[in-house]
This record gives sequence, structure tokens and C-alpha cells, in this order.
Amino acid sequence: MAISDDLSRLAGRAKELEDRAGAAQEKAKGDLQQEVNDARKASQAHADALTDRVDQAGTDVSRWWDDVARSWKKNLAAVRTDVDDKRAGHDLKSAQRAARHADDDAEYAVAYAYSAVVEAEYAVLDAALAHMEADELAATAPGS
Repeated sequence: MAISDDLSRLAGRAKELEDRAGAAQEKAKGDLQQEVNDARKASQAHADALTDRVDQAGTDVSRWWDDVARSWKKNLAAVRTDVDDKRAGHDLKSAQRAARHADDDAEYAVAYAYSAVVEAEYAVLDAALAHMEADELAATAPGS
């Protein structure tokens, strides 16, 4: 998939998230629980796919991105375990604390995603520059 296709898909997904987040408060609890379950499965599937994509790229992906993909998957598992543990408490104070923690986690996840988009901007522009420099060198190389 071309980078421009990936960026379009990212923009569409961000808009979908915005719409779903806005509508979440209006949903019945059972419906929202199902959406949470579906989102969790989709998130895990994407984390797995990211790891697979890095594995398939082999040496074409920098070691740093390999570490990021594996760390992301490991951290998702830890966060989900923590969320599940916090939800296990059934008294009011525990539920309110779990809600505040969920808000904090959601805010951080959005900030992290934004940071990832900023990093992606740098990586895409850097790749374009690298291609430009390679083309310039190819044009001036002996025998061109």
C-alpha cells in the first residue's frame, strides 16, 4: 500500500473515532460494551498485524521500529490487564476511580496517537528527501 493510501486510511479512521466517541454517551450500556469489545479485538489485531508487517519487512525496517512495534504490543497487553483489574471493583469509589483512570488513559492514547502522526510526518518527508538525494546522485554518477 502506498504511503498516500495509508495516510488517507489514517485520516478516515481518525474521523471515525471522532464520530464514535461523540456518539458513545448516547448508546445503551450493552451496545457500548459490545463496541468496546469489538474495538479491543480490532486493536489487538492491528497490533499483531504491525508486528507481522515489521517481521515481513526484515532489514528494510529500522531496528528502532521493530522495537516500537514489539513494545507497543507488550504495553497494550499490560494496559488491558490493568483496565480489567480496575473494573473488577464493584463499589462506587472503585468505579469512579476506574472511570477517571479510563479518562486519563484515553487522553494519553489520543496524545500518543497525535505524536505518532507527527513522527509519521517526519518519516514521510524524510523518505521523500532520501529519494530525492538518491535520484540526484544517480543523475551525476559516472555512466548515467
